[in-house]
Amino acid sequence: MVAARITVNGKETPISPAAPHTTVLDFLRERGLTGTKEGCAEGECGACSVLVARPGVHKPTDWVAVNACLVPVAALDGQEVVTSEGLATADASGTPAVLHPVQEEMAVRGGSQCGYCTPGFICSMASEYYRPDRCAPVGPADGSGDSDGSEHAPSDSEHGPNGFDLHALSGNLCRCTGYRPIRDAAFAVGMPAEDDPLARRREQSAPAPVATRYTQDDSAFLRPGTLADAVRLLRERPEAVVVAGSTDWGVEVNIRSRRAGCVVAVDRLPELRELRVGSDHIEIGAAQTLTEIERRLDGRVPLLAELFPQFASRLIRNSATLGGNLGTGSPIGDSPPVLLALEASLVLADADGEREVPLGEYFTGYRQSVRRPGELIRAVRVPLPLSPVTAFHKIAKRRFDDISSVAVAFALEIEDGTVRKARIGLGGVAATPVRALATEAALEGRPWTAHTAEAAARVLRTEGTPMDDHRASAGYRSAMLGQSLLKLYARTTEAVSS
Repeated sequence: MVAARITVNGKETPISPAAPHTTVLDFLRERGLTGTKEGCAEGECGACSVLVARPGVHKPTDWVAVNACLVPVAALDGQEVVTSEGLATADASGTPAVLHPVQEEMAVRGGSQCGYCTPGFICSMASEYYRPDRCAPVGPADGSGDSDGSEHAPSDSEHGPNGFDLHALSGNLCRCTGYRPIRDAAFAVGMPAEDDPLARRREQSAPAPVATRYTQDDSAFLRPGTLADAVRLLRERPEAVVVAGSTDWGVEVNIRSRRAGCVVAVDRLPELRELRVGSDHIEIGAAQTLTEIERRLDGRVPLLAELFPQFASRLIRNSATLGGNLGTGSPIGDSPPVLLALEASLVLADADGEREVPLGEYFTGYRQSVRRPGELIRAVRVPLPLSPVTAFHKIAKRRFDDISSVAVAFALEIEDGTVRKARIGLGGVAATPVRALATEAALEGRPWTAHTAEAAARVLRTEGTPMDDHRASAGYRSAMLGQSLLKLYARTTEAVSS
């Protein structure tokens, strides 16, 4: 097997002698690329953001921003990485001579003071700069509007006239500059020039995943080439830690100093990266990132479309997977309530074959499930047709990039003013994500009226076993459950009246 190697800013370098748990962040800094910073070490600040060449949704390659503090460098065996240092155009001696357009705008618009967070902002901004479906600007470069009255991309507080989506920066924090000049820089960048090397790189295929067997001392990082290889390996090594985007395991490594004798990566397995739309269900590969799912579904499942912008940050969604979010079994994960409301099921695979388990029967206790040792989540199946009335309410201390205190997902079928079917998924109110079965029964067969909604809201407040913790009190959680249903009713009646 070929020695593990990674291409950084166009130069290939061996990963050895880095330990298998070494993050991309530490690997880069040890090689003098100190623009990549460590801030929080758990994927919340974005100071460590770098670009990775990944298979594209609209072009052969997308430049995707990821948290270098979470990803093991061995996970990028055979892959291409660009850091903030690699964005500028170098002269003949290799010294950066011409700033990248994103760097230039950040400089001239006062987007940096102490500069600690700036390289991470620039990499996240560059990822959005190179997004293939970003609309071209036609107005002045400062984003102030049209110069000739012609049409341009929709502009609001979170989207610039150049098509720049500020959610691309939702995982980047700054504590001294303030966000207005950073936003100004984001809304001022134009479109990549035709001779831009990173723009041209999008037209070529991303590096193919390679089977990896990287060992140092008594630990190993293994990436099987196929699902069959993966489940066979897990049968041989049942103690192995399975990772996909590493957004959970990376925190364990950094904050809790966890180490594993064997890590098995499943994020690039082709069998876990498919998305199929059939006549009776949609099958979503468990190792697709949330960003990939969002862009490939393109609003086909409205409840998922409502979930994605509220799930952590774009940086996290660029790595996180549904398989990982469900596999951890966390009672406060954001995807389980939504998938419960959608009546999703999981396809579990091991060396003996596959089985399908309804998500409502998957969780058995706190971070426990029916998944057997050596079994992987291969896919999530969402049955069709979808319920037409849906909503996802996330109650948290911050609007974005925060952990839920309470999460509620609704999927209702209302015909002729009567609730024919109700499915409600809850998170943050029990040891596992749960269905609000009593509330569903209180709604079904009854008229969709204020009286029904108020009566069902009283029932919903009693669902689960909420607890007091540093995020919210049990009483607050219960109150928010009831308010969520009343909010849904108000929204649906407003839609009808309008």
